[in-house]
Amino acid sequence: MRSYFDENISKTYANDPLLMRVYTSRLLGKSKDLVLHGGGNTSVKIDDTIYVKGSGWDLSTIKKEGFAPVKTDALLDMAKVEKLSDSQMVMEQKAAMIDKNAPNPSIEAILHAVIPYKYVDHTHADAVVTITNTPDAKEYLRQIYGDSVLIIEYIMPGFPLAKAVYERTKNLDFDQIEGIVLLNHGVFTFDDSAKRSYEKMISLVSKAEDFLQKNAPIEFNDKKNPTVNIDNLANEVSRLRGERVFPKEIATSAAHEFSRLENIREILHKGPLTPEHVIRTKAFAMLWQSDFKEDLENFVKEYKEYFNTYAKDEIMLDPAPRWCVIKNRGVVVFGTNEKENSILSDIISHTMVAILRTQKFASWKSLSKKDIFEMEYWELEQAKLKK
Repeated sequence: MRSYFDENISKTYANDPLLMRVYTSRLLGKSKDLVLHGGGNTSVKIDDTIYVKGSGWDLSTIKKEGFAPVKTDALLDMAKVEKLSDSQMVMEQKAAMIDKNAPNPSIEAILHAVIPYKYVDHTHADAVVTITNTPDAKEYLRQIYGDSVLIIEYIMPGFPLAKAVYERTKNLDFDQIEGIVLLNHGVFTFDDSAKRSYEKMISLVSKAEDFLQKNAPIEFNDKKNPTVNIDNLANEVSRLRGERVFPKEIATSAAHEFSRLENIREILHKGPLTPEHVIRTKAFAMLWQSDFKEDLENFVKEYKEYFNTYAKDEIMLDPAPRWCVIKNRGVVVFGTNEKENSILSDIISHTMVAILRTQKFASWKSLSKKDIFEMEYWELEQAKLKK
């Protein structure tokens, strides 16, 4: 992975740590192999205030006003309590802001405060997450990084994750590690220098990419998918969703190869590349094997069973698929507009490549259905999607 840090450009931000934060945040956002469509978050601590990426902002285009200024001590106090509900966390973070007109702080704000460095970077790097979505993820990570990263088991983002990291790092000498890897989720790097924190991220991801290139080399040609008429299926999906969808084929050789996997049905039910994606893609995709009406009915039935198994007092979202694998042919996404189709296409394209890589050296093992449900129906994530 290439570093885009430019010493000459960075000199213009030397006396403004927040502008330096904007600069390196945009460098991270420049690569879709690190973050996709609003994913990831960054922060900088200035005096007694932490400026953390605001909810709804994208790292690739973020500006100064995209960072929420929060009292660092207030966030650290939150990390010390035993329990904190989503609504309480949002309320207390908002109360601790020094500019009430700024965007709401990222759900990872407490975790950023817990890490005792000026600059903190968090991405959902494809290479790292691909490796962590395998049964023997910890062993592979030790092969790649040795003891230079702290490995954290998957736990719900927000307060639960911040609390877990706080407890794990109470007596940790942070100078002994280069970063933190969150299984099935992403990676954190940190330093008192924006450049070093950014380049630690590039280094950790590059090592993961080298591992995959050695153990899971993968090449795709320019072969186009066999086409299939999807208009009738799109009409049925529109009916289920309650608004018109515009189907878009992912016409790549990777999509064609993905659709030909023998265990495709099993894989489609094994979880997303990273949990944040589920609010876009739903918990699993539709598989079209023979008659599309029958296969769509099967998807709806499975989705309702999934909801009824894990729901408490939630109200079920529409049961329409967001994407469909057409067996031995390819993949199609169902967005209600061009923007949603672009987001879905990017997420699914990166997911397919990650899964195809794991088939070369291991198998795909993402989150449990219960964990996926908690993310899909999490009130904070739903609020982000609506926004």
